[in-house]
Amino acid sequence: MSRIKPLGVLRVALLWAAVITVGLPLIWVILGSFKSPAELNNPNQLLFVPTLGSWRAVLSSDLIFSAARSLIVGLVTVSISVIVGTMGAYAIARFRAGGSLTRFGILAAQVLPPAVLVFPFLTVAYALRLNGTLVPVIFAHLSFVLPVVTWFLIGFFAAVPKEIEEQARVDGFGRFAAFRLVVLPQVLPGIGAAAIFGFTLSWNDMFYGLILAPSNSTILPVAIAGFNTFRGVELGPMCAAILIAVIPVLIASFFIQRKLVQGISGGAVKF
Repeated sequence: MSRIKPLGVLRVALLWAAVITVGLPLIWVILGSFKSPAELNNPNQLLFVPTLGSWRAVLSSDLIFSAARSLIVGLVTVSISVIVGTMGAYAIARFRAGGSLTRFGILAAQVLPPAVLVFPFLTVAYALRLNGTLVPVIFAHLSFVLPVVTWFLIGFFAAVPKEIEEQARVDGFGRFAAFRLVVLPQVLPGIGAAAIFGFTLSWNDMFYGLILAPSNSTILPVAIAGFNTFRGVELGPMCAAILIAVIPVLIASFFIQRKLVQGISGGAVKF
């Protein structure tokens, strides 16, 4: 008991340290979004009269359109990734397609720096006259969202007993019908978590959007970075814009945290 108690205290202390480390910047951003420009120059000032000036500036700007473009990119990317990734994860988990090399090779794109991949995307976009649109951004996001979604779902499909599918085949279902009506409902929670996780990755990406879709097609992270102007950083509007970007991600992360750990650890299980 004397050994367990210090470990418990240490665990609680580490958890509180993590909460403070993550929570303090978020609290500072929340307070900054309601401060006046003069009050923002004093970060230690906790008592002030809240103002909505920063929120008015953000909501009256083009940031909402940038958020809508990020939403479109995220939804299209996730839709394609879930459809293709579901079939790929099922093939890898059930039929061991490509062996262990394929299972780990699908994450090869995560090893490469984005700067290596962005120039081929940019060249193809110029060749097809798609530069300045959201199409190259979607394809760029697929390069890192699709592998992660596929990896995420492998563990969920591997956890479905083969006997259930075999029984469905005995009852007269074809292979696709057994997959659609028997296997797929078993992994729907995992697919939902993978979709939210993939959307979060796409929603937060700035690098590809900055190079592939500048000017009139800016996405939300690029628009937030635009508050860093030649006159200095517009802290108040930037804080409000950051909250607009962060709140949906925080809500989604709260609902998928358990499935997120299950999916990442399940995808790494060896054959």
